[in-house]
Amino acid sequence: QVQLVESGGGLAQAGGSLRLSCAASGRTYRKAWFRQAPGKEREFVATINWTGGSTDYADSVKGRFTISRDNAKSTVYLQMNNLKPEDTAVYYCAASHGVSTSKLPGDYDYWGQGTQVTVSS
Repeated sequence: QVQLVESGGGLAQAGGSLRLSCAASGRTYRKAWFRQAPGKEREFVATINWTGGSTDYADSVKGRFTISRDNAKSTVYLQMNNLKPEDTAVYYCAASHGVSTSKLPGDYDYWGQGTQVTVSS
């Protein structure tokens, strides 16, 4: 069983930046970030493949967020720039043994506990 632990959430002002990290206790391949705002369904944010050579983003975060990974540290990151109040949500790290990127929650076997990101206007 792989454990995922997120960190780096917090409070930021609109236009500011935050960096989320997600450390895995075991080897996983496909990784992603999802988020869930109050009263809304969980939504896809970004995904990255095993090598880091392929990424995909939700349209709402393209050009502002960057997903990356350090396989030596079993860690995936989400750099969030130019934050907006609508980015406020609990952010979840997800991972699986699949090799390609995926936007679908059902393609992920392991989930973190979530980290709160709050963006003030």
